[in-house]
Amino acid sequence: MITLYTASTPNGYKAAITLEELGAEYEAKPLSFDKKEQKEDWYLAINPNGRIPAIIDHDNDDFIVFESGAVMMYLAEKFGGLLPTETQARSRAIQWLMFQMGGVGPMQGQAHVFHRYFPEKIPAVIDRYQTETRRLYEVLNTQLGRSEYLAGKNYSIADIANFCWVRSYEWAGVSIDGLDHLERWLNSINEREAVQRGLLVPPKVDPEDKKNTGQTMIKS
Repeated sequence: MITLYTASTPNGYKAAITLEELGAEYEAKPLSFDKKEQKEDWYLAINPNGRIPAIIDHDNDDFIVFESGAVMMYLAEKFGGLLPTETQARSRAIQWLMFQMGGVGPMQGQAHVFHRYFPEKIPAVIDRYQTETRRLYEVLNTQLGRSEYLAGKNYSIADIANFCWVRSYEWAGVSIDGLDHLERWLNSINEREAVQRGLLVPPKVDPEDKKNTGQTMIKS
């Protein structure tokens, strides 16, 4: 059994979709950002950085894994899927996973903040992050013109990681016009049943619903 601490964010979806794709049994425990639960002492004992997602593997001496990319790699290795074992193929998948971790996530995350949330609209800052996010999309598009998936012919955690961010391009105020390979890839991944299930973890809950326990049992 895996316990997943998560929230409805791109990084949270990365972990949930990975679990769903691997057919793992897990318990999702959503954290409330409004209540700053991710900064409470009990959770900082799990993830010292106070971010989601994090997992506890109860079948491995309650081993804790935090940082979304590390979570994905751990799960792929534990359950034997979504990450090639051949050296070069494995490296390619990890490279594109790191592309999301070091590029798409940070740049698009800032586009989200300054385009949607920051109280002062600073056009030069917004343009900087939207332009860089679009450039990264173009890199993905070029790669997807060469192969069906980012690391080659096989779907992997690299695709899941990048998909979970790129799918919210409109929220970031970034266009994917003209990026036909990227659009084809987005649509293809979005149609996967495990992806659709993962995008519902944690389930959307009416904040007025007092019956919500904050825990959801998931069995794939």
